[in-house]
Amino acid sequence: MKITVKDLTIQEKLRLVCGKDFWHNEDLDGKLPCLHMTDASMGIRMPDESNDWNGKPSVAYPSLQMLANTWNTDTVKKYAECVADDCLDAGADIVLGPGVNIKRNPLCGRNFEYFSEDPYLAGVMAKEYILALQAEGAGACLKHFCANNSEYNRLQQSSDVDERTLREIYCKPFEIALEAKPVSIMCSYNRINGVYASEYKKGFEILRKEYGFDGIIISDWGAVHDRTASAKAGLDLEMPFNEENYKRLVSDYNSGKISEEEIDECAERVLRFVYRSNKLQKGKKRKYTREERIAFTQEVVEEAIVLLKNDGVLPLKKGKSIAMCGWYARPCAYERKNPDLVCGGGSGKVQRLTPMFDMLEIMRRGHGGNILFEPAFSDRGTDDSFMIPGNAVDNAAASDINIVFAGTGANIESEGSDRQTMKLSDAQTRTILDTASVNENTVVVLFAGAPVDMSGWIDEVAAVVYVGFPGEKGGEAIANVLTGKVNPSGKLSETFPLSFEDTPAATGYADSKITRYDEGLDIGYRYYDTYGVPVLFPFGFGLSYSQFVYKDLNLKRDGKSLEVSFEIENVSDIDGKEISQIYVRALSSCVYRPYKELKGFAKTFIKAGRSAKVSVKLDMRAFEYWSVANDGWQTEDGVYEIIVGASCKDVKIKSKIKIGGKL
Repeated sequence: MKITVKDLTIQEKLRLVCGKDFWHNEDLDGKLPCLHMTDASMGIRMPDESNDWNGKPSVAYPSLQMLANTWNTDTVKKYAECVADDCLDAGADIVLGPGVNIKRNPLCGRNFEYFSEDPYLAGVMAKEYILALQAEGAGACLKHFCANNSEYNRLQQSSDVDERTLREIYCKPFEIALEAKPVSIMCSYNRINGVYASEYKKGFEILRKEYGFDGIIISDWGAVHDRTASAKAGLDLEMPFNEENYKRLVSDYNSGKISEEEIDECAERVLRFVYRSNKLQKGKKRKYTREERIAFTQEVVEEAIVLLKNDGVLPLKKGKSIAMCGWYARPCAYERKNPDLVCGGGSGKVQRLTPMFDMLEIMRRGHGGNILFEPAFSDRGTDDSFMIPGNAVDNAAASDINIVFAGTGANIESEGSDRQTMKLSDAQTRTILDTASVNENTVVVLFAGAPVDMSGWIDEVAAVVYVGFPGEKGGEAIANVLTGKVNPSGKLSETFPLSFEDTPAATGYADSKITRYDEGLDIGYRYYDTYGVPVLFPFGFGLSYSQFVYKDLNLKRDGKSLEVSFEIENVSDIDGKEISQIYVRALSSCVYRPYKELKGFAKTFIKAGRSAKVSVKLDMRAFEYWSVANDGWQTEDGVYEIIVGASCKDVKIKSKIKIGGKL
């Protein structure tokens, strides 16, 4: 029998809106189901009985930033289904994710946990993730609402953002993702225009009254400063339990600062959340075995790896001798000393089930031939005095191919702090340059959860393979791409600028308490496109071993939608997948619009020498903007350009269409 608010005393209701402990809701001594919540950005991180921060071992998946690089909604769905199975294994009910915070600042320590710099791509990925996750029995907690785009002083920092930018950029991925009806949303730590996110009444009303959100709003852990103020604003559940905040809430109720009706609103939503979430897992069975889930991590990475540069050295040819260097090639040898080598840190870190991979052994098995290895720099890649390239240079000079495995890791990319620089350490840069100076066929394999400044060495190497934080079977996936067993098909879900100084975040006003979003709508590719700022690799970019030709663009109106169709021909002798992107450009607007904006995409498998027809539907929302004057979404009559590209910069075909009131 379900309990209603009317069945509870005021004391029970006051407890209900505060957590029971660190990971569970208050169950009122067994009257209610007790839900277990778990972090999940690269798989689930379930603390053990001692509440060890590292948690119990679980399947370590590629990071969400790599999942976004697949641009493949089928892969996103299976990823979420696997995570739901992990929850069944671990007894978890609520996944604290996915995260849809926009990548405004490439130095943000948690960018590996987020999907994209683009709100449309981030929202679509999150929507598909939530639909699949909850269909398989685990509740989602969409996070972090909102404008949490840096880890620096996150408990106090105020994001100073204008209304239109909030609506079109920072709230938009939440708006799209909420179409999947997640059971909960998590507020962020920061302030929004001076107001703590946990007390952001205006934002909470947008979620509920405009976006139709009917779940509960949960605080990030420790984000509540005043439980009464947050409850009055509409934050339903404070996590974890905070005795001081709870006592103050009781005192405020007794003194009349908050009414029973206001407590009832929060308590009623918590009750619905508990019963709805508890029902999700009823009768659910695991869709995949644990072994199948581990194997799937390889599939994700093979879809996600982005080939950033290739002067013809890849795929590797049989019989070629190889020199390998960099401790990132053999994290297996150093995982006891440094288990943070190829993952992000903080609540997104997962204690993996399988041993860390060894690229040396994997390549020897898969490629064969003579392979030499030299560590070349320290396990953290930051201690410049620990090792120097040394034998790595000699090995590179004596081999046909030289592969440098470089990157960052949890000691550099982590919750709670931002990166200090986009550059690799001096030791890694020196290794790349010194080995490349004696071998023109140098390949850099890059482990990182965010853009890296390659300006000091990109022109000296033949190829760059971006593998992110790849999870359990990442090593096998990397080897398959290097050797050509897998044709790379990932594309960047964020821009790689030439340097941090080229980003709008570098020049905007910021101090210890305030960050002004001076660039407004112009973040990521919107900024670089609009102002003609050169970048290292543009949004949506990624090479393939295949070559594709776009042709025959056709625009067809159908009621309130626009069908964009075209053909892509694979003119190579290698089967491949191509990610096509649809951008909309307003040509006759009376308000400022970025140069162009992503409004659709598709990933298509095309056999060698064959063509495939691609069709993407855009609805009216693809043409709208947030009107500050009218306080609502508006579509202008006028001429729009529909741009189809292989990236935001690589325009393949385009056409114009006139919009007048209704499509």
